[in-house]
Amino acid sequence: MRGTTVPPGMCCRPVKTGELPLHRLEVPAPGAVPFAVGSFDAVGPLSRAEFPHRHTFHEIVLVTGGTGAHVVDLTRWELRPPHLGVVTPGQVHHWEASELAGSLVLFTDDFLFDHPADRETLRRLRERPWLQLDRTEHDRTARLIAELEEEFRRGGEDGESVLRALLHVLIVRAGRLPGIPPAPAPARARAVAAEFAQQAEKSELGLWSVRAHAERLGVTPGYLTEAVKAATGRTAAELVREARTQEAKRFLLRTNLSVRQVASRVGFADPAYFCRFFRRETGLSPGGFRRTGDTAPKIHHDCMTPSIAAG
Repeated sequence: MRGTTVPPGMCCRPVKTGELPLHRLEVPAPGAVPFAVGSFDAVGPLSRAEFPHRHTFHEIVLVTGGTGAHVVDLTRWELRPPHLGVVTPGQVHHWEASELAGSLVLFTDDFLFDHPADRETLRRLRERPWLQLDRTEHDRTARLIAELEEEFRRGGEDGESVLRALLHVLIVRAGRLPGIPPAPAPARARAVAAEFAQQAEKSELGLWSVRAHAERLGVTPGYLTEAVKAATGRTAAELVREARTQEAKRFLLRTNLSVRQVASRVGFADPAYFCRFFRRETGLSPGGFRRTGDTAPKIHHDCMTPSIAAG
């Protein structure tokens, strides 16, 4: 995927005022394998970043030590090692931890072309991105990541295929852990729904309606609706609203953008309409959510006036 990797020292684009840093995967040279693995120390200080940011790549992290928390989007996950964590492109996360120890596996979507179904597994994992491991699960996961690290350091012409195979095993095993949502039944609907889910995660595409998603996928809105319903049990419109609301929450809690600017970022020309939409989806006004997060009671009342909402 274009722009997901960069040479060393160029992982971040300049950040516009009020927006979130976007980290890209550092690779040793143009055309290098879009993959990295190592300890927090080996990957570098940004692996422990204490400020909210996004990635253009996937991150699987095995935490073996430390105290504090890992914050993914709007949820704070307490550290009680060992844990296995997953962060997918577009999610916002940061660490509130001390003495953090463990290993990270970093890779872009491009690295999954041998096993495209792994993308669906990663999407299921993001629904429960913080997994407590028992001793057996930890030992097995640690050995597999150690193999990945050894193969990564070894290099060689055949190394990339081995890395892809080992990563596939890691993702499949993670998807088998208790509490992970089951995979949808295989079908044409699954393929369409998977592409839809991938699009919905990419806020930069600005696709805030079922029709816009359908046009980009080359299907009719009716077919997309049926495919997503068959594959996920949920409607496409519901998932679009959820993605839109989630993106708005990220901007409200993690940036200094005004409500009017947040509305524009998630496709609303009218801040008052955005305010009504946000209140309907969350039970809070944008300003109320910014003050209290998800902890406030869901009390419904009239939306703020546009002039206030834009402040």
